[in-house]
Amino acid sequence: MAGADQLSAVFSALADPTRRAIIAELAARDATVTELTAPLSISMPAVSRHLKVLERAALISRSRSGKWRASHLEAAPLREAADWIERYRRFWDASLTRLDAHLAAVQAAGQLTDRIADDPRDLR
Repeated sequence: MAGADQLSAVFSALADPTRRAIIAELAARDATVTELTAPLSISMPAVSRHLKVLERAALISRSRSGKWRASHLEAAPLREAADWIERYRRFWDASLTRLDAHLAAVQAAGQLTDRIADDPRDLR
């Protein structure tokens, strides 16, 4: 499992819409900076900067051979992020269920208090 720093880097990298677009392009195929420039309508230096962020977050790997360095999507960090999101969703589902139960109890107690205020004989 990825550490907190790695997950933080993944979520930070995915926060940018251009980097998410790059991830979407790389999900279909490996691509070079030149190949990514056209569909994204941004400059090659901008694509390169985004690729460096994605590479530091371990979301992509880049080939080290040949004149054209193709980028390749790495699925493991995305799976780790998705797993973390699922655990967090389950935590909040359970928390909200407990909150619903607590609110129902508070409302029931409030209704009892209102009835007692209206007619103190209800205490008997």
